[in-house]
Amino acid sequence: MAEGAAKRSASPTQAISPPPLRRKVHSTVTKKSAANFFTPASQKKPEPITWRVIGTSVIIGKQIAGNAVSHTDKQRRIAGFDLDSTLIKTKSGNVFPKSATDWQWWNTKVPGRLKELNAEGFQVVIFSNQKKISVQKDIKGGRSDSKSLSNFKEKMTAVMTELDFPVSVYAATTDPEYRKPRIGMWREFMDDYDLDVAGVDLTASVFVGDAAGRPGDHSAVDRGFATNIGLPFKTPEEFFLGQVTEPATMGFDPTSFVKSDLGEPAKPFTRKHPVELVVFCGSPGAGKSTFYWNHLEPLGYERVNQDILKTRPKCLKVAREHLEAKKSVAVDNTNADPETRAHWTNLAKEFKIPVRCVQFISTPDLCKHNNAVRASNKELVCGNIPSISISHSHPNQNPESRTSLPGIAFGDFGRRFRAPTLDEGFDDIIPVEFQFHGSEEAKEIWGQYWV
Repeated sequence: MAEGAAKRSASPTQAISPPPLRRKVHSTVTKKSAANFFTPASQKKPEPITWRVIGTSVIIGKQIAGNAVSHTDKQRRIAGFDLDSTLIKTKSGNVFPKSATDWQWWNTKVPGRLKELNAEGFQVVIFSNQKKISVQKDIKGGRSDSKSLSNFKEKMTAVMTELDFPVSVYAATTDPEYRKPRIGMWREFMDDYDLDVAGVDLTASVFVGDAAGRPGDHSAVDRGFATNIGLPFKTPEEFFLGQVTEPATMGFDPTSFVKSDLGEPAKPFTRKHPVELVVFCGSPGAGKSTFYWNHLEPLGYERVNQDILKTRPKCLKVAREHLEAKKSVAVDNTNADPETRAHWTNLAKEFKIPVRCVQFISTPDLCKHNNAVRASNKELVCGNIPSISISHSHPNQNPESRTSLPGIAFGDFGRRFRAPTLDEGFDDIIPVEFQFHGSEEAKEIWGQYWV
């Protein structure tokens, strides 16, 4: 048996397994990364471009590296720019880029001029409205299409890298408080660089953008943004090419409604009868509610408002109860057409009392402006003639909190509106044209561009 076992072990057909090889493990840690790991934080080089997002409202990118120029001015000079159709445009010719690489300089002179500004000591910063970017969807779903946050960051990284000097970008998405012409992005920029302390030489600074209110421009938000801050404004054609461009047609200008005097305005409304029904007629944002609180509430008129009571039958029911109690009533609704106003003239006939109409004369742009101001400044009452006042100065003034109305609300009123006439049964029709009156603080807020 021992011999047989020896023969089997010596058989040439039997392969003898070699000992297992010792596998060499290749490290993924490079000398550079290892050295960086052990380098004290104070000695590490900063990332060339850093990103942060404020909620889903603003995307902020900062390029720190590059050909930096020290700022020796006591007050900083700022060169601010819009992005699309000002610094860059699409290669494809589309209005919106197809991908992160679908961009080119708006003009070949742009990068050189920006580098000159940096060399001259200006701090260059980009302020852009980017409503198409959905930050929330990008966070949840990892989107990679042309409208995603990651694609915007990739494109802006390429833009800033090519400039090769410290530059920042602030991009507002959907939050209206940060979108131009409002100055939320500017405030964030000032805070980021402590410029509220160091100061900015506004007159020596500039903001450049294509939304200038010219014929054919999609809006005037860039010009309004510069005006709100107090920066000189130029179009890209003026700044980069030295061309004379068409004058702006800004349309609505809030400063044209602001009076310099702070005297007590004349009273536009007086009571004529012991008991009467007053019907308001005017667009949302025309100042109807503030007019009531300023002029009719002090005279003892009860207010009926469908925004609060929700339905017209409920409004009619409450108005009837007040009239039965011998109290005058003001109907604070839009009442755009004769059919709607007939509900109230018929109620006045039922009680055999006079019915009067207050017509608020205002443009859609003015009403949208008032709507934006009051939604963004809860302490400010955006009233019609004759006053705008801080709400805490009158404990009952405009107590309901107003949210911003959609644009369709103004368009719907415009489609339905038919001017009131005496033939509808009104004793008189009192026209009220808007004119701002208020404190210097209120004037500064209301006199800015908001939409």
